[in-house]
Amino acid sequence: MTDQLLFTLDGKVVSARPGETIWQVARREGIDIPHLCWLPEPGYRADGNCRACMVEVEGERVLTASCIRKPAPDMVVKTATERAVKARRMVMELLIADQPARQDSPDRVAPFWHWAEVQGIETSRFPANGMIKPDLSHPAMAVNLDACIECGLCVRACREVQVNDVIGMAFRGFDAKPVFDFDDPMGMSTCVACGECVQACPTGALMPKSIVDPLTQHGTREVDREVHSVCPYCGVGCQLSYQIKDEKIAFVQGRDGYSNENRLCVKGRFGFDYVANPQRLMKPLIRKPGLPKGVNVDPADPYTHFREASWEEALDFAASGLAKVAEKHGGHAIAGFGSAKCTNEEAYLFQKLIRTRFRTNNVDHCTRLCHASSVAALIEGIGSGAVTATFNEVEHADVVMIIGANPTENHPVAATFFKQAAKRGAKLIVIDPRGQAMREYATYMLQFKPASDVALLNAIMHVIVEEGLYDVQYLQAYTENFEKLKQHLASYSPESVARITGIDAKIIREVARTFGRAERAMIFWGMGISQHVHGTDNARCLIALALMCGQVGRPGTGLHPLRGQNNVQGASDAGLIPMFYPDYADVKSRSVHKMFEDLWKTPLSEKPGLTVVEIINAANRGEIRGMYIQGENPAMSDPDLDHARAGIAKLEHLVVQDIFLTETAMMADVVLPSSAWPEKAGTVTNTNRQVQMGRKALKLPGDTRDDLWIIIELAKRLGLPWTYQQPSEVFAEMKLAMPSLDNITWARLEKESSVIYPCPEPNHPGEAVVFGDGFPTESRRAKLVPADVLPPAEVPDDEFPLVLITGRQLEHWHTGAMTRRADVLDALEPGPTASLHPRTLARYGVKAGENVRVTTRRGSIELIARADLGIQEGNVFIPFAYVEAAANILTNPQLDPIGKIPEYKFCAVKIERAHGKAPRVPKPSLEVTASGL
Repeated sequence: MTDQLLFTLDGKVVSARPGETIWQVARREGIDIPHLCWLPEPGYRADGNCRACMVEVEGERVLTASCIRKPAPDMVVKTATERAVKARRMVMELLIADQPARQDSPDRVAPFWHWAEVQGIETSRFPANGMIKPDLSHPAMAVNLDACIECGLCVRACREVQVNDVIGMAFRGFDAKPVFDFDDPMGMSTCVACGECVQACPTGALMPKSIVDPLTQHGTREVDREVHSVCPYCGVGCQLSYQIKDEKIAFVQGRDGYSNENRLCVKGRFGFDYVANPQRLMKPLIRKPGLPKGVNVDPADPYTHFREASWEEALDFAASGLAKVAEKHGGHAIAGFGSAKCTNEEAYLFQKLIRTRFRTNNVDHCTRLCHASSVAALIEGIGSGAVTATFNEVEHADVVMIIGANPTENHPVAATFFKQAAKRGAKLIVIDPRGQAMREYATYMLQFKPASDVALLNAIMHVIVEEGLYDVQYLQAYTENFEKLKQHLASYSPESVARITGIDAKIIREVARTFGRAERAMIFWGMGISQHVHGTDNARCLIALALMCGQVGRPGTGLHPLRGQNNVQGASDAGLIPMFYPDYADVKSRSVHKMFEDLWKTPLSEKPGLTVVEIINAANRGEIRGMYIQGENPAMSDPDLDHARAGIAKLEHLVVQDIFLTETAMMADVVLPSSAWPEKAGTVTNTNRQVQMGRKALKLPGDTRDDLWIIIELAKRLGLPWTYQQPSEVFAEMKLAMPSLDNITWARLEKESSVIYPCPEPNHPGEAVVFGDGFPTESRRAKLVPADVLPPAEVPDDEFPLVLITGRQLEHWHTGAMTRRADVLDALEPGPTASLHPRTLARYGVKAGENVRVTTRRGSIELIARADLGIQEGNVFIPFAYVEAAANILTNPQLDPIGKIPEYKFCAVKIERAHGKAPRVPKPSLEVTASGL
């Protein structure tokens, strides 16, 4: 208590904690002081410019702004003197003079009107400025500056919290106002639509368009109720609040969760209306007999190929079809794809159904397409497939390496923490073949040649060894195999790899020294590392780099593969992978095998199952005959799509459970309409190892059913004696199989919303940093694994001279099934594009905005060319969310031999001006997919 000071507040002696302001102490004491330019939320600093919070300090001539004034010992502060109250009322009266009438306001329940009402201010004696024309240029947000009080909150929200640097204050005096870039319309600016300014605005000058009348611009944030949940998109796992009006989501607010501190990105804040899209499946569908399977159905009119069915008929048909395949061909002819977009409980039951009913481990999900190679390397190296530290630990890091990741687009809220760390003074090293927004905050940006990751990382480690920058004590205490790694690195001098990587040897040495001399360093990586045939080797290098410098197990240190989907970590933890039971228990282990046979009371297969691409290949060969797919879309996400679609079309029986008629569902024999994320309850686990509670916000529409109910009912019809009624019952069983969930209960998650695993005690928040005293391996040591340079599976040649890189965009997610049915997101990025350097475009006689044909050995697509200075010459970047130009028609299906992940990040392509000819369709899939292309 010695670090607290005492002062008098409204006649009472109170204590102030270090750094607290008068306003903050007053709030703790239950005293309400008006405030407008101050937002008491994480990341916001007080500014003191609106003067709405003035208080009187005894002995001082002038009033002081309580939001920025810190108390001093024995200070006497009075908040309710006649002088202070009059001053605050005068401020409010001056501000209200320029406001539209409350009933005409963009937000009738804005904080501004609350404080006006509290102080009894309804009108003003002062003249008003003229009306300002609304700016409605942005699809998501309405700008009504006639309600603006120039408090600066939007500026701080944009520049300091989200660190996007779009909004600033411009002009002077009566002309002063917030502007976007150079006073551009919001929709024409560099705004990334995170909406932080909208959430911060105290007057309604910035509002979600979804709750503002498009003609009058009158609106309100008044809702019937709010439901706390989790964002359904990326692995950051932002906590949010659904604002419900008339049983619909009116708008979304960020909540103060550990991983987001109230922040959201454009998808989390504005990508919610997919749930009400007219293409939602409302009734079970059964395929009409005799019609060819392909990507050839209008998702808005499935009745050309399907008929409606009752749930009884659809479930009976789904179960009997799978049972017949198993009876005729054996359980090994069945496979299942679960979903990283569904709950932990659904993932657990899905893999349990496949394993216990069909005695096969042919069950997988999209982890195989994103970080499977990272997980393989992590388990091999440190004995665990999860991150060693949360991304929040960048707060304590002095060096941050981001490699093979584009967090401002793929993990935008995590990127805000990285940008804040750089502004605080941390050195940021960004390594990626593509230029990106993070380079603006980077000390070093290494834009290396695609697929030269191992050479570059080995060279960095070579310098660290050569100059003795490694941590000898850490290596001796916690690792093994360093001498072998040391010998291996001897031949990888920066000078020897400069030509291979395209990075000057001097820069490689500087980066190595920066990392090697760091007191606390973290490494983050994305699918630019993992989606290669040498993806496991890439990850091995990163693990070795961190370990040799002792950068694991302390605050501000760690290895963190940024997980892609909202529950890819949780689905993997729950056993939705073919070689592991829940908690990464090896299916080949006798003791593990017996434990799960005892738990599930049934014999199980000891043979590891097939992975995603292997299952599709087996379907093409006629070895996999039946599939159950929940919430996955392999007809868009798998590589070499023509081949993948052909395999799916050949299945004797395909059951698809989804919310839309996806490209995969178009080829189903039965489609089971399920619940969207806001329509169900369950847990998910994010990239930080946070187990989080998702809560039901909306009723199920039409004749849809909860995903968990569908899995259970299907299992019953397949003969499994399941009696689960609630997801909490499934979670309780998961705890029996998963030690990682120790001290995390359903009741606790309902109360706290989020707990990090591992969690050592029932009241502990969970361990943000792990492995400070060793690793979960037999030796308790981490293993350093050398990696050699291996070429990509397919390299450019005279016929296909360019390199294709695929990936995601800020506005669209995965295969686009959800985001392309969200109006705002689709308006922001409405169609497919191929991004190339302007000089590459000029070399081929193509102008930006013209149609270009991109061709590989597997197929062709046509799409619009986009000039992008961030793309290296000779490279092409294409996002894969667009069915009309599906990038995965082009990609190479060759696999990393260990992680079994396809090489999405490198294949040889050629481009040419499009002339309206039909794209080439390879013969293997002509009969089943031509109409869809």
